[in-house]
Amino acid sequence: MMHDLKSHASLRSVAVCTGLILCVAALVAAAASAATSSPRTALAHLVAQADGPSGYHLIKTIPVPGDTFWDYLKYQPSMHRLFITHGDHVAVVNVETGKLVASIGGMQAIHGVVLAPEFNRGFVTDGRAAKVWIFDLKTLQVIGSAPADPDADGDVYDPFSKRVFTMNGDSKSSTVIDAKTGKVVGHIDLGGEPEFPVADGQGHVYANIESTSEIVEIDSNTMKITNRWPLAPGEHPSGLAIDAKNRRLFSGCHNNLMVVMDADNGKVVASLPIGQGVDATRFDPGTGYAFSSNGDGTLTVIHEDSPDEFSVVENVKTERGARTMALDPTTHDVFLVTAQVERIPNPPPHTRPFKMVPGTFHVLIFGKD
Repeated sequence: MMHDLKSHASLRSVAVCTGLILCVAALVAAAASAATSSPRTALAHLVAQADGPSGYHLIKTIPVPGDTFWDYLKYQPSMHRLFITHGDHVAVVNVETGKLVASIGGMQAIHGVVLAPEFNRGFVTDGRAAKVWIFDLKTLQVIGSAPADPDADGDVYDPFSKRVFTMNGDSKSSTVIDAKTGKVVGHIDLGGEPEFPVADGQGHVYANIESTSEIVEIDSNTMKITNRWPLAPGEHPSGLAIDAKNRRLFSGCHNNLMVVMDADNGKVVASLPIGQGVDATRFDPGTGYAFSSNGDGTLTVIHEDSPDEFSVVENVKTERGARTMALDPTTHDVFLVTAQVERIPNPPPHTRPFKMVPGTFHVLIFGKD
């Protein structure tokens, strides 16, 4: 997640702060080194396309309008649509045609987007507005909102309970929304600052607690915490994914580890090295690959050899800043987004000391031809 500095007096931890600074510094350096080239030419120099052991390589880039910063992504396989939270709006891109099909606006500082297709709805967390925006999946228009706590960030739709669970970072809470009615039905005190959640489809929601380096298990019906498990040796977790069949959680941590945990008893079964600046993880049940997207310009690919054995396949070169990710479980493509940034001399107080270079925001699609 990229924090909005106007709504945060301080970053949550030294680890997260360091990762953000390194990510931005790398982007600035890359942009400066390519300053004499056109934006698209400069971007081309930042991507390595050689195949490695995983077979993943860059197969397409898609330019996306808008110069505001970005956060989480969500992919809708049935419509080939990638939903990108992009500052004050959601950019919706058809990855097959490479076209922007909609810009869902009117928001403030958004982070997470999830879909509830059975109710024809999407839900977007807005940390600055302290609310969840609700949009129609057919018209791609905002149809309502629900209140949330400040710093609403990651979120998940749980198909078992038909509820959306938000992770409100600085508020250390979760807001629970009925997906059918759009009404708030619960509030959970998480006891720490949460990051990304996942649902297992069997009545459990799991969430990384960044400030305490734990995973909490939530009963999605009772909206109560049922377990709290330490992630050691992982510290300051961000992205979270699940292998629902084998009951394994994959937590991307800011001390450059992916921790694999048993979702039934909280036992840590493996910890593996990943790139720096992780913000998202995904698991592909079709290939057995777990992915970590890292701000240092790598995509760590880990294979589930068995439910208790895992191996790092490779660190695929992507681009600096490509730290959030979505996955197509049918084609096994991985979607990332990034842009060039440049420093702002003498920035006003409580604002970011950098800005996006206009016209450089784009989607990266990595696949296995």
